[in-house]
Amino acid sequence: MKFSALLDVNVVALETEDRVAVLLDLEAPAAAEDAERPKAALQVVLDRSGSMRGAPLDGAKRALVDLVRRLEPTDDFGLVIFDDAAQVVVPAGPLDDKKSVIDRINSVQAGGMTDLSSGYLRGLRELRRVAGESGGTLLIVSDGHVNTGLREPDEFASLAAKAYADRLVTSTLGYGDGYDETLLSALARAGAGNHVFAADPDAAGAAIAGEVDGLLNKVVQGLALTVSMASEVAFVRLYNDLPAVTTADGAVLIDLGDLYGQERRKLLLEFAVPAMAGLGLARIATLELRFVELPGLVEQVATLPISVNVVPGDAAAGRVPEPSVTSELLFQQAQERKRRASEAFERGEYDSGDRLMGDAHALLGDSLGAAPEALRADIEAEIAQVDAMSRLSKTPGPRGAGRMSKISRASYHRANRKRGRGPDPVS
Repeated sequence: MKFSALLDVNVVALETEDRVAVLLDLEAPAAAEDAERPKAALQVVLDRSGSMRGAPLDGAKRALVDLVRRLEPTDDFGLVIFDDAAQVVVPAGPLDDKKSVIDRINSVQAGGMTDLSSGYLRGLRELRRVAGESGGTLLIVSDGHVNTGLREPDEFASLAAKAYADRLVTSTLGYGDGYDETLLSALARAGAGNHVFAADPDAAGAAIAGEVDGLLNKVVQGLALTVSMASEVAFVRLYNDLPAVTTADGAVLIDLGDLYGQERRKLLLEFAVPAMAGLGLARIATLELRFVELPGLVEQVATLPISVNVVPGDAAAGRVPEPSVTSELLFQQAQERKRRASEAFERGEYDSGDRLMGDAHALLGDSLGAAPEALRADIEAEIAQVDAMSRLSKTPGPRGAGRMSKISRASYHRANRKRGRGPDPVS
């Protein structure tokens, strides 16, 4: 596991309070070519409510059939469907009779209401039966707003967090224009999984295939970062919207979930550094990265000290912030505006949403201006995506703004929570 840190400034002035931003770059190892892939466990929870009737449900079933064909007979797979109640279509277990499983998938028909909680709870129960030490993934595919059962995002997030504590990851796929992006995004955040948007059956198939790609190429499980501050140094902010808690000894524990082979992640932290009375090198924090390496299920720990050089005030006056970190700070400020714009459009506050998207565009322009050449293509792609979303939001009628809300929420997930995975296409 590659693990490095870059500070926006590595010198601070003597006896002067300051703030220091730290950009972490993580890269998972490549999957060993000669190593046997660990058995995968995938549980799908599929919405078959009335709104899925026709092309949406048919497209989802085709994607699931393709998924089953890609898995090995030794992999565990299960399918739970839900409308106003949950039903186990394929009990979680090995795929030793793929034809029978495919026939059961193809037999699924549309139903009535949308009780996501019944499907999710039943899916978790099925996955827990088969998930071993390497855990498992639950993928929710839904196109509608919950109208019975549990409805509050916080209630679902609590369930997902408890499941992740048992090594069960929750990912979500929002299908079409009618689903609740706030709820599905909250589930994925708390469950350390992915949240994606699919406008049509083809996009849904590609999204499901992408989730399986990650599952089958998983090399790191349960990645967690512990940030321990030196005395009097304060942790100011984690720019990435990830689950984080303060431990009994005052450290901050951040969950990053699982990583596939050679996946990269970026995290941006900020610290408040007190006025220091002594010159020289001073440690402000220690970072500890802890994870389980697959397929051997070997726990690994890596530590990295974060230090600054305390110098006289006149020596610090000429410092120049590191461009990569400055650019990332602006990039993440743009992501925060993008999330707020999504929420505004979801509430029907279109003027506010447009203003926030304009703010995001301006911040990205500043980020591009500060970025070294090697980072510019990534930011230019993000600017193009924000432009496309802004145009979509101005499509006459509520559908354009509603779809923009969903696209931007999924885009925010990848550019902030899963920073490093690359941009999503605008559908």
